[in-house]
Amino acid sequence: MAKRLLVAVAFWALGGPVGLHHLYLGRDNHALLWMLTLGGFGFGWLWELWMLPGWVAQANHPLEKRHNDPPSFNPVRFLGQALVGIYFGLVALVGLSTLPGFYILALPLAVGLGVHLVSAVGNQTSDLQATLMAAFVTAPIFYGRAVAILPISLTTSVTAQRHRQYRATRATREKLSARLYRLGLAYLAFTTPLAYSAFYNTAATATYVASSIGTVLDWLSAFPSLTGILESVLLLPYHAWKMLGFSGGTFKDWEKVFVFVQSFQSERQRMAYKVLGIHDDATLEEINKSYRELVKLWHPDHNRHQMEEAEKRFIEVQAAYELLMEMRKHKAV
Repeated sequence: MAKRLLVAVAFWALGGPVGLHHLYLGRDNHALLWMLTLGGFGFGWLWELWMLPGWVAQANHPLEKRHNDPPSFNPVRFLGQALVGIYFGLVALVGLSTLPGFYILALPLAVGLGVHLVSAVGNQTSDLQATLMAAFVTAPIFYGRAVAILPISLTTSVTAQRHRQYRATRATREKLSARLYRLGLAYLAFTTPLAYSAFYNTAATATYVASSIGTVLDWLSAFPSLTGILESVLLLPYHAWKMLGFSGGTFKDWEKVFVFVQSFQSERQRMAYKVLGIHDDATLEEINKSYRELVKLWHPDHNRHQMEEAEKRFIEVQAAYELLMEMRKHKAV
């Protein structure tokens, strides 16, 4: 039966974040991706309105497989593979991190499946075996580290792109019941570890998440503006919970994660004052004065005899000043 654009738009508007329009158009992998990410965290769903006419035409007139002509490189798809791979890895970290051999088996498997899901969206696919092999080969190099998710995701994304190909066109369409059954199993496989963690392993999970957040924030400490934005985003759920009146029980353990983020902010602010050599309640004039003096003192052009030390101190002073200015700007707002 031919697909209609008006129906696709209606499904997009009513159930877009859970992929109803993709299910209608026979794009099951895309539907599953949207179910697991709530429409690409909202952004992908909004953007898709402009893509619907092309997808409806493609559903009504499937393209024939081109054997010797692989799909061209798509930077958006590559970025999506890397981000979803990281997302799947974080979900595995939350729900399965206490399992024996987690960093060797569960983590690379989760990241590899996330990357492959994106590579199999639309009329394209990739080599699942090669993608998972790249994940399992990369995982031991970063064994035991929460940041292993990033290199595993990048490696598997590159591998998936190298093995990209067009999907073979099916002669007959699957029944809707069979498609829904398969999507339901995949959804349960994804959400079950999260449910288990929320009810039985909350304290350990909160510790892992706090450790991962701390590592990422530490990496971004040289960019105070970016770090401040990330910290504000991370604290949104905490403020929402407080406004809704949640406390105690399961939320008490998760609250530690957000308290950790807040303490990280306070510690960075304290260190910034220390770098500038001023007290915690210094005025804006005192901050600017100290900054100008230290920039002049440690400018590399004035310290050619100790260039390496001067560059290090100069960058520290710049970062400390930018951090304090950013925090004062937020307080003023």
